[in-house]
Amino acid sequence: MQIKIKVYPKSSNNSIIGFRNNVLIIKTTSAPDKGKANEAVIKLLSKKFKIPKSTISIVSGQTSQNKTILIEADIKNLLQQIKSI
Repeated sequence: MQIKIKVYPKSSNNSIIGFRNNVLIIKTTSAPDKGKANEAVIKLLSKKFKIPKSTISIVSGQTSQNKTILIEADIKNLLQQIKSI
């Protein structure tokens, strides 16, 4: 499943805010330096959805706030968790 996200690095906390215009808004305390913010986003999503980090990858937007991620997990379970955001 692909999801569009917008990342706000160097925020005051790590959190998943919710969807705005079909884009998942994520805040991370990590700086956008050498992929640290990307790693933090993957870790946060992994924890929220209770799936291994290895099932989450950034398909586009490696160096941008706007990204597309690919989650390779049980779609039924994932959709239920996404609806609860």
